Formats: sequence, structure tokens, C-alpha cells
Amino acid sequence: MRKPLIAGNWKLNLGLQEAAALVQQLKGACETEAVDVVVCPPFTALSTVAQALKGSRIGLGAQDLFWEPQGAFTGEISAPMLVDAGCRYVIIGHSERRQHFGETDESVRRKLSAALASRLIPIVCIGETLAERESNRTFDVLTRQLAGAFDGCETWDCSQITLAYEPVWAIGTGKNATPEQAQEAHAFIRQWVAKRCGIQTGEAMRIQYGGSVNASNAAVLLQQPDVDGALVGGASLNADAFGAIVKAAREPKAVTR
Repeated sequence: MRKPLIAGNWKLNLGLQEAAALVQQLKGACETEAVDVVVCPPFTALSTVAQALKGSRIGLGAQDLFWEPQGAFTGEISAPMLVDAGCRYVIIGHSERRQHFGETDESVRRKLSAALASRLIPIVCIGETLAERESNRTFDVLTRQLAGAFDGCETWDCSQITLAYEPVWAIGTGKNATPEQAQEAHAFIRQWVAKRCGIQTGEAMRIQYGGSVNASNAAVLLQQPDVDGALVGGASLNADAFGAIVKAAREPKAVTR
């Protein structure tokens, strides 16, 4: 049985006081042994949030990292720096990084390798655009992104990787994939991982759904047999909404594969 993972991606939001205040609200709403809960604040708030999370089961994650451990890379943050700041998780290859900052499948692979080398738990994002879905290229896109990210994975402990399927057309748009669309994509991803990394790894790997997840649609999405949690954007900035998503993840699945 895969333990659900609910991660809140705060994106470019919240100053230090706001971040600390939100954590205090989340600590009451999201403490559970049944679900792994993670918050991913901006880099500037990592230290503040780490302090606020002390004594809590909620994990700390970052929104990105650079693949080199140190050097002349102005503005970048390395995996060892994230570990030093208290992070256990890191988001890699989010569609907004790909769209706005030129992230490629190769850079995702290098970041993934760096995260694993520092024993961070990577949340690797993949997903298609609306044009790619409408032209029936969803599986082709997912295959390309997965193949690029997992190139050279023979030396990795792939059991530590979490994947996040985030259809780009559903991020920040208010739209989301239907439960059937989410399950179809997740099942395809799991089958790909099983072929590439072995059946055991494929069955054990957590695959989250991301894309306008909220308190209203979380329950039905999380009931799908291959959906193992959610990567939550806007709703993660509201303690009640995020708590409701965590609560939905605690419910046993009625649908089985």
C-alpha cells in the first residue's frame, strides 16, 4: 500500500511572517500518520518555516535546486544547501520552470541526480500542454519526459523518487483532469516506470496529481487507484482548503486496480 503524499507548492507567495502564520494553522489541520504532508515555501522562507515546523510531522520541501553542489552559479541553490536548511523534499521540473525558465528534460535529469545524491526526496513533474492533449500526444510527451528524466537511472535508488503528473492545461486555470483522465495518465506512467525500473519499483513509486486540486475535487481524484496524492498550488495557501485535501487523502480507496 502506497502512503499518500500531499505537497503544497506555495510558489512566489508569502513573506516570512505570513509563512510562519500559515504553518501554525497547518500544524493543527494536517498532523496525521496516514499521509505524508509537505510544504514548499520560497527559498527566502525555508529557514523560517523549518523553525516553525519543529516538532511537527509536516515535511519541508523546496521548489527547485541546481545540479552543482557549489561554485560560481549566481542566484542558484544547491542540494546540500537545501539539506542544510532543513529540506527533505524538492520539486523538480515544474511546468512553470519549463515554460518560463527554459527547464529541459536534460536539466531535470541533472537536478534529479543531484537531489538523490544528497538524499532529498525529489518530486519530478511531468505533463502535457492543451495542444499536445488535443492532438493525442499525451503519452508521447510523457514518454519523452520520463525517458529524459530517468536516463542513467541504473545507479539511482529509484524507490526514493515521487512523480507528479500535472497536465499543463490544468495548472492555475481552474480546470482539472477528470478522474478518468488522471487515472489513465497515472496508470500509463506506472507501467512505464515498471518497464524501465522493474515491476517492484513501479508498484511502489508514488505518483501525485497536480493541476487545480482543491477541497472540492480532491476526494474523487485521490480515490483513483494509481493516484497517490496531490501537488497542490493555490489551495495550499489556505489552511482549511489544504487540510481538507489532506483529510481526503486519508480515506481508504474504494476503487481497486
